[in-house]
Amino acid sequence: MKAFLILEDGTVFTGTSIGSTKEVISEIVFNTSMTGYLEVLTDPSYAGQAVTMTYPLIGNYGVCYEDMESLKAWPDGFIVRELSRMPSNFREEDPIQKFLLDNDIPGICGIDTRALTKILREEGTMNGMITTNENYNLDEIIPRLKEYTVKGVVKKVTCKEKYVLEGKGPKVALLDFGAKKNIARSLNKRGCEVTVYPAFTKAEEILATNPDGIMLSNGPGDPKECTEIIEEIKKLYASNVPIFAICLGHQLMALATGADTYRLKYGHRGANHPVKDLATGKVYISSQNHGYAVDESTLNESVAKSAFINVNDKTNEGLAYVGKNIFTVQFHPEACAGPQDTAYLFDRFMDMMKEENANA
Repeated sequence: MKAFLILEDGTVFTGTSIGSTKEVISEIVFNTSMTGYLEVLTDPSYAGQAVTMTYPLIGNYGVCYEDMESLKAWPDGFIVRELSRMPSNFREEDPIQKFLLDNDIPGICGIDTRALTKILREEGTMNGMITTNENYNLDEIIPRLKEYTVKGVVKKVTCKEKYVLEGKGPKVALLDFGAKKNIARSLNKRGCEVTVYPAFTKAEEILATNPDGIMLSNGPGDPKECTEIIEEIKKLYASNVPIFAICLGHQLMALATGADTYRLKYGHRGANHPVKDLATGKVYISSQNHGYAVDESTLNESVAKSAFINVNDKTNEGLAYVGKNIFTVQFHPEACAGPQDTAYLFDRFMDMMKEENANA
């Protein structure tokens, strides 16, 4: 069946339908990872977006459900050059086509994804429609595309009730703004007892449990939309509890302490982004998925200082908070980009909690 990807600037790509045949309007973004398509599909940070994979062959090792980063798929759509329909891997359980159908994700294959990526890089992220309707009307569709905005996605992806991953070590409260499973897993395997809280949990409820540390997770959407959450983070900041924040959590902590964020032209999405630790001068390969960044020019240096920068475009990738046991990063240390380049940040968080307990 034919499928069409229609961009808000009027560009139309024609390909073949994969997955669900439902029509969808979404923000079109691209990811440069060569592997990890299942992790991309199950990353809640992609809620409200359709993902273009720049690597030309997707699905060649199939789907292994153990690798999922959440319980379901979150992107609105999936766009690939070529979809492998005969996967081969000893861990493979299903072909990706079945996964897309089971999760009602519409997609398109057979288009020039690198040409599409060039458009997004030059013109910036834009909205688009995936449809199988051959009688589409551009005059009717384009105004709808221009009106679309990503809203309410944190509420959509967060857990509905708190739950606990048992452990005998420090007690960590993880605020779930769209948390990838490997964040809690990375803490749990270091012995932490991790209590995962819904995104809109009040700070008083979390602090009343006397956690040894607090994690603010990744998540989707514009951080400035999360006004209620930012107010609660202000209260968490005022406590003496060590805090480690990733991606959206990093942006929300910045907003809560007076800094500003801005939308990137086309975002950082992939497993090959170099970031520099300003304290050591070392450069690490990181996994990233974000469309917004902290504006360094708005930082109050008595509150926070830049700790990491992106080597490619010099955007902020992390903050160290002055006089506080708080540090935040824009990238994903729980992912395996290097494959373990930045996992040491979890160990730093562990050390912070031990030090705080020793001084208590």
